[in-house]
Amino acid sequence: MADTPLKRIVIAEDDPAIGTMLLKVLSQFYDVVVTSDGASAVTAAGKQPPPDLLLLDVMMPGMDGHAVAAAVRLLPGLKSVPIIFLTAKTGPAEVIKGIQSGARHYITKPFKIDDLVMRVKKALGG
Repeated sequence: MADTPLKRIVIAEDDPAIGTMLLKVLSQFYDVVVTSDGASAVTAAGKQPPPDLLLLDVMMPGMDGHAVAAAVRLLPGLKSVPIIFLTAKTGPAEVIKGIQSGARHYITKPFKIDDLVMRVKKALGG
């Protein structure tokens, strides 16, 4: 029986310390690509194999997380890829905007890594 490939996660996080921590934790279970800006995240999402999940910071220079979500939704085969927003923006209007942008989950910083891992597993159906 062939090994099933690991689920692929594309992360957009402009804080290098958080990006490194997410890579260290999530790469134990998944194929993880970390980018430091929105445009790089869209490029990574468009490569093969396509991502099974996007984990996006909302506040980034250039393209913010909402713009990344909108751009990725236009890529072939990625209209329904699960998105989790990870952000310091905690206001109700921001949460609503995140959900309207297609987020499956909206995690606010600071966050507990166990909570994030649980939500990633849930978004990936496992």
